This record gives sequence, structure tokens and C-alpha cells, in this order.
Amino acid sequence: MARDLSPQCRQCRREGMKLMLKGERCFTDKCAVERRAYPPGEHGRGRIKQGEYLLQLREKQKARRFYQVLEKQFHHYYVVASGQQGITGENLLRLLETRLDNVVYRLGFGASRRQARQLVRHAHFRVNGKKVDIPSYQVRPNDIISVKASSKATETIRAATDLTASVAPWLQADHDNLTGKVLRFPERSEISAPVQEQLIVELYSK
Repeated sequence: MARDLSPQCRQCRREGMKLMLKGERCFTDKCAVERRAYPPGEHGRGRIKQGEYLLQLREKQKARRFYQVLEKQFHHYYVVASGQQGITGENLLRLLETRLDNVVYRLGFGASRRQARQLVRHAHFRVNGKKVDIPSYQVRPNDIISVKASSKATETIRAATDLTASVAPWLQADHDNLTGKVLRFPERSEISAPVQEQLIVELYSK
């Protein structure tokens, strides 16, 4: 299974914002964006000409890193989104939001998307009572996500729920019993991804 092994804090610095890739660390003074609020590399503090293409590229990279997916997979989501009815950009974000690893994170069962992805990959979660260990699995309305009864990661998952201030309105979470439910597909106003999806559509439309 392909995955991004590049330093996570460098990704946040490159995009100029906290992408919440390291869970609890992102809330402390150790956060790299707080300590060095400029892009990494020898020329990180230099002036960069912000052309149209660069703005579109940076927005795509930001979205890809925010949801922790690789380039080929991200482009596949765009192709699927463009073939659906409705606004392509919103369709794209909806597909990314309803990935199982993202839903686990949104429910508060993972301190970060990377941790949620690992927990899913190691089969600590069940969807409608069935084992699902594919992070990209697309959840649907009325799906029930629960922690495996004999999971050895229960304490880790409970610790993650302590970092959760609120749960997305299209989801329902029971942190005491470690279960969650997908109430419906999310609306654009309910997706907190810090991206301008129209710029991504413009980039891929060239």
C-alpha cells in the first residue's frame, strides 16, 4: 500500500497553515508552523511570484496533504467527481470526506488522519459489524462505525476522543461506547477543509 512518508511538519510549513497531521502536537508550542512560519528549504524566506498556476497547484497540494492521499489517487477522485451530477469541486470534497479514515478522524476516534488511517489499516474498526481495513472505503448514510470488541487500541482511541471538541453535524458519535453513525452526506458548508476547490477544478481542467 503506497503512502506518503515525507516529514509531516514540513508539509504544514510548505502550505503555510496547520493541516493537523500530528494530532496533539499541533496544539502545543512544538508545532513547526508556530516556531517557523515560513516554507522549508534554503529559499523558504525568499519572495515567490504568485502566478495563477502556482495558486492552483498549491491549493491542490494543500487538499491532497490535508486528506493524506497521493497524487494518483487524488486525480482518480477528481475524475469520479467530474462524472457525477452537481458541482465538481463539492463532489470532490464529499468523496474525500466520506473516506473511512477521514470519518474515523471526524468522529474523534483518531488524533490525526494518519493515526486514523493506521487504525483502520490494522482492522480496529467495523462498518455495520463487518471488518473493513481499507482506509479509502467510502461510507454511506446510515453506516455504523464501531471499534472491534477485542481491539488492543481501545485506550489509544479513547485518548483521541479527549482531543475532540465537536463532531461534524453529518455524523453522530457515541464516545462512551466508541461507536459512530453516518447520518447523511455532508454539505459544502459542513466541510471544514481549508481549500478553495474551484482552483483545483481549474487546474485539472487545463
